[in-house]
Amino acid sequence: MRQSQLLPLGGLLLFSLIPSQLGTICEVSQENYSCLTLLPLLNTMINSKYSREIQAANVLLSLRLVGIQDQSLERHLVQEVKKNEEKKALNLTSGQLALVTLALGACQNSDETITHLHLVSKLEKKFQEEIENMVIHDGNPLTNYYQLSLDVLALCLFNGNYSVTEVNEYFIPENKNFYFGGHFSVDTGAMAVLALTCVKRRIINGQIKASEMDLKHITNYTESLVKKILSEKKENGLIGNIFSTGEAMQALFVSSNYYNQTEWNCQETLHTVLREISQGSFRMPTAAAQVLPALFGKTYLDAYNSSSCGSGSFNISIQEPLPIEPNSSSSWISVNYTVKINETYFTNVTVENGSFFLDVMKRAQEINETVFRFTYVESSWGPYITSVQGLEANNNERTYWELLSDGKPLSQGVGSYVVQNGENLEVRWSKY
Repeated sequence: MRQSQLLPLGGLLLFSLIPSQLGTICEVSQENYSCLTLLPLLNTMINSKYSREIQAANVLLSLRLVGIQDQSLERHLVQEVKKNEEKKALNLTSGQLALVTLALGACQNSDETITHLHLVSKLEKKFQEEIENMVIHDGNPLTNYYQLSLDVLALCLFNGNYSVTEVNEYFIPENKNFYFGGHFSVDTGAMAVLALTCVKRRIINGQIKASEMDLKHITNYTESLVKKILSEKKENGLIGNIFSTGEAMQALFVSSNYYNQTEWNCQETLHTVLREISQGSFRMPTAAAQVLPALFGKTYLDAYNSSSCGSGSFNISIQEPLPIEPNSSSSWISVNYTVKINETYFTNVTVENGSFFLDVMKRAQEINETVFRFTYVESSWGPYITSVQGLEANNNERTYWELLSDGKPLSQGVGSYVVQNGENLEVRWSKY
């Protein structure tokens, strides 16, 4: 949808989509579900050109949780997820495999869930590889703690094997892996809260064995992480940033015993998220998929129980999203691009209006391949920069390529951040 079409819809939603309850879980009321089919959020998620490879797993999981059912769409997503898993089984990270496991097993009855047990077995091995890497490399996992938390969550929900002792050892809230660039990572903390909540429930229900001390640690860790998440709440209700808020809401939904109702205004957060949606903030399918469950009061913990998922009592209309109109009449813009390692390398780049950060990097590489060459891989959040000038990011050394605009770190990825005329863009070799 064009930007001019979204603004009136945003005003409509803010008045018509009233939270259905005043408790900790606030959600779009059921009589207004149909309004959501008009949102660019859904169009971004279900458009076939977006919903491919690992991103399809995010979309499938989200749609199943909220109960949006379309048989042809369901078949397409399931086929895409299975095809990606079979084609890239060895190259999938542990978190990607956990996401595939959650997506294919979500909201299914017990008979259907059994067919995905081979994925759980594979995930057990990948999770142990993460643990082994942390033992060898100063506590650094092969991937990151967001993926590690996804691993524990999927293994917990689908009865995989994992060690509660190891969870207690590595999920201490003060662990450096919960921080990125010196700041607490809200989405990482939120996913850890969901994982720890699942483990605690299994212990209390007698489904797994653990000592009283293990249970106490898990309780204390959860409480501490919740406080850290709430400390990142902004005046407008967002928690961390717009892209971490959906998962933060999920974490707060399942942990209301650890904070006072006055510490979080759920309705305010919901309204701000709806406003951001109407303004086109969620252009990536993964971003859209991660925020949608919270709008319906759902969490990833609902994935195991089909009765906890959405009712599927409403239909969706799949539309091709229209391109967003450029902000200015000029079809070409000029931006400054810098690569900073030990030295600083600079060039001025001309790209089409509406281009992404990645387009600027590609154009700079054409200008001077020696200085501006780079590599990237596709992730669930789109392209991820792995190297510049041959210098590769390394999880064991906690190094990465940071994206900045006018000296400030970006919250969007290289494939989703739209650059502006005269902007000063930078790729910087950094440690987290």
